[in-house]
Amino acid sequence: MMEHYQGRFRGSQNLALYYQSWQPTVAAKATIALVHGLGSHSGWWMNLVQPLVAQGYWVYTFDLRGHGQSPGPRGHVSHWHEYRDDFHQFCQLMQAQHPKLPSFALGHSLGGVIVLDYVLRCTETLAGVIAIAPALGAVGVSPVKLWLGQLLSQYWPQFALETGLSPVGGSRNKDIVAAYAKDPLRHTRGSARLATEFLLTRQWVQHHLSELTVPTLILQGSDDSVVLLESSRRAFEQIQNQDKEYREYPGAYHDLHNDFCELTVVQDILNWLERHLSSAERFCRFEMSSVL
Repeated sequence: MMEHYQGRFRGSQNLALYYQSWQPTVAAKATIALVHGLGSHSGWWMNLVQPLVAQGYWVYTFDLRGHGQSPGPRGHVSHWHEYRDDFHQFCQLMQAQHPKLPSFALGHSLGGVIVLDYVLRCTETLAGVIAIAPALGAVGVSPVKLWLGQLLSQYWPQFALETGLSPVGGSRNKDIVAAYAKDPLRHTRGSARLATEFLLTRQWVQHHLSELTVPTLILQGSDDSVVLLESSRRAFEQIQNQDKEYREYPGAYHDLHNDFCELTVVQDILNWLERHLSSAERFCRFEMSSVL
């Protein structure tokens, strides 16, 4: 049985963020940090955690500020660098505990933007990144709400807006959707300031994807109503690095790791990680840059 650990680490502005990790019972191959999307939390990764750990990966994940068991107004960030700094501190924690292992990162939706923004700015800190439905283009949130968020951000930054995203859009599995709806740690809110910071960061990432130098895997469901299919296809085309892969899952919704295609998704992730382990060795002893 895999060992489970949980605790707190200090993120941006010394905020105590909740995290979890799982130790493999076999010889560890690498570490991987998982970053959830808006309104979710670290408890919804188990369909991915269990097979990763079984194959020798130390898995780390945390609750973003304003999410899950981490403090802060729900769905709020004062500036995007708080997300970036939080993730930087989390990677430092993970790599300090396992300095001889290469490190990967996987982000879902908003988490995909966080991971891609980070690795574009800190190019030699991670051996590779995986983005599940990264929110880089058209999203299922009303443009009016995004515009309203930008307007209110100047005067009432913590004003909470309902995203309008239904749990039904997350998965075709009705049991998963029902569990989403009953989970008290999930929410469907985003602050006015988050809307502004997200749009600015999304635009920056879009403009810099061609500079991405690390191996990248993008996964996308064809029937995703939150992050539209063409957004991920376009993002993939913008990446100039030849070490890139794209996987599309017919009929799948937004949360690929909790959809009917989860077994295929997990196997695709494991196969990609295995193919990149040898080239990842040069990152094992790299000291992360403090310039963000």
